[in-house]
Amino acid sequence: DPGLSSFILLTGGQAKTRDDTDHEEIFRQEANFHYLFGVREPDCMGVIVVGTGEAILFIPRLPAAYAIWMGPIPTCEQYKEMYQVDRVMYVDELPEWANRQAPEKIFLYHGLNTDSKNFGVPAVFDGIDKFEVDKEYLHPAVFESRVVKTKDEIHVLKYANRISSAAHISVMQKVQPGMMEYQMEADFMHYCYHQGGMRFESYTCICACGPNAAILHYGHAGAPNNRLLQDGEMTLNDMGCEYYCYASDITCSFPINGKFTQAQKGVYEAVLDAGIRVMKSCKPGVSWVEMHKLAERTIAEHLVRLGYIQGEIEDIIAAEIPELFMPHGLGHLMGIDTHDVGGIPPGVQKFKSLRMNRDLIEGMVLTVEPGCYFIPALLEPAFLDETKAKHLNEEKLRPMLNKGGVRIEDNCIITKDGLELMTCVPRTISEIEAVMSGKPFSEVCQSEYPIPRPTFSKDSKRKRGE
Repeated sequence: DPGLSSFILLTGGQAKTRDDTDHEEIFRQEANFHYLFGVREPDCMGVIVVGTGEAILFIPRLPAAYAIWMGPIPTCEQYKEMYQVDRVMYVDELPEWANRQAPEKIFLYHGLNTDSKNFGVPAVFDGIDKFEVDKEYLHPAVFESRVVKTKDEIHVLKYANRISSAAHISVMQKVQPGMMEYQMEADFMHYCYHQGGMRFESYTCICACGPNAAILHYGHAGAPNNRLLQDGEMTLNDMGCEYYCYASDITCSFPINGKFTQAQKGVYEAVLDAGIRVMKSCKPGVSWVEMHKLAERTIAEHLVRLGYIQGEIEDIIAAEIPELFMPHGLGHLMGIDTHDVGGIPPGVQKFKSLRMNRDLIEGMVLTVEPGCYFIPALLEPAFLDETKAKHLNEEKLRPMLNKGGVRIEDNCIITKDGLELMTCVPRTISEIEAVMSGKPFSEVCQSEYPIPRPTFSKDSKRKRGE
């Protein structure tokens, strides 16, 4: 029993400037603070009293000059109405309030994020050392709460997917040889902001053509989406924007000239089949590790038929051949963070490269993103490893080392008896080729694709007031 006077204390994100300049970066709220308080502004703190559930927002006391440069300063009453909290006070009043509250215990956020390996930063205030604090309970409790989404959260996530899906289609219809990778990124970001009011990307856009598609997190500062799109190559576009801090994370792979070669078809259909098999199998109680294994097996079966690998499928799996071609996990939880929290509960070991090792639960939102890549850094050593080399057709694989790879990523909700797909983009080869020839997706969306897709109106823009 923590005691009725005890309280949870969280600190929101802090306003930051670029290095030592006065250039203030666009603020994006810390995820857990957003989850519990929904506050847009920086430099706030929040309290939830254990015994009563009272929510108190502590805001910075801004100088009068703020109104000149940054606009009107809301009153405490305006903040109270805006965020529907019970009380609003100033941050500098927190120590005095805590003394009056005389808590038996203060619960602080501090723990490991299994994706980043970073620790959460606990809140502090002058005089906190006088109180008993608990840094163990809150972190796993908040993370577990965020695993299952509410109806309102799902509504926002669906909106983010609707706009990002339409933006992917916009890019697909404009791509042609001679463009630059960054032009695909620019078109995607413009569409999401202009048509959907989505100011933030969920993560750095990956627009990877040709061999760059074998770089799993291409697009960073050292590889900034700056290669020329070549006729006959594939591109892998992993892009998503967020709305009200809720993410989308969609990947489309397609030929730059709009027509698949036979070799491209083979690899693409292997990944497509893996995603479909997984989505058909997802429902509450199913192990995500088993879904990852299903995706690995499916792609391996295709690669055997295509002649890239050889041997009995069980021997291929035992030799860890599938992870040469799909070195990442099948997918991850998604929400306020793209790689959302709770995938590896306390006491559970990580499986290979998976960001989640748990059974599926109704209300989870996650990505299904199988991939098949031809990565020199993985295949070259494997050619020299006797246990692996006997399963690899080096003669056929070597020409693929500069071809990149394919990833197909969809965003899904686990329902009481299966899965609901939020992403709505061309997936079959015939759909992709038709859309890239200029036909509207709504006219070519095929019933042969076995996973029901959401139906969007022709106008995917954000409606007034939405």
